[in-house]
Amino acid sequence: MKVRLHKLSLGLAASVVLFAALPAHAANKYGCIYAVDPWDKIVKDPYGHCIRTPYWTAEKDVAECGGGARPEPPPPTCEKVTLGTDALFDFDKATLRPKAKAKLAALVAKSKAIKLEVIIAVGHTDRFGSDAYNQKLSEKRAAAVKAYLVSKGIEANRVYTEGKGKKNPVTKPDQCPGPKSKKTIACLQPDRRVDIELIGTK
Repeated sequence: MKVRLHKLSLGLAASVVLFAALPAHAANKYGCIYAVDPWDKIVKDPYGHCIRTPYWTAEKDVAECGGGARPEPPPPTCEKVTLGTDALFDFDKATLRPKAKAKLAALVAKSKAIKLEVIIAVGHTDRFGSDAYNQKLSEKRAAAVKAYLVSKGIEANRVYTEGKGKKNPVTKPDQCPGPKSKKTIACLQPDRRVDIELIGTK
């Protein structure tokens, strides 16, 4: 009996299965449309899906495997939230303010309403200060958000943080001219932010 190796695509992963290649007159009870084990039982992937051979068609599907074409997985849901420094941080600081904790608590509640895949938190700063200083400040702001989310039960490996420094301002180049002053700092407030994106499925 010869053994062939068939590579079958399974959504996001590829599974490699072994099954006996039977002569045409000795097909298994499923008509060779599924990979079967030595006991003639259908082999399934880790998600419980029957592993199909190249001979599978929707018309030949059996009740055990859905009785028809496999339903598509639910589409991912994404939500992006921008949290400004007026709510999260004091100027030039990376310590969460009380207002920030309230906003992030609401974010945690939203994450529990979906099957969470990942939360992405990206910190930003305004244009004042050196590139190196602002890069570190933006990273600290994103890290502060992550620390709070983890303290509220979000798994640490589901929160990705990144700092963009002053590279991606929201304000236009000529919108807040002049040297550092209370007026200019207030004008640049939209640049001092943390963008948070929730990704998951409902």
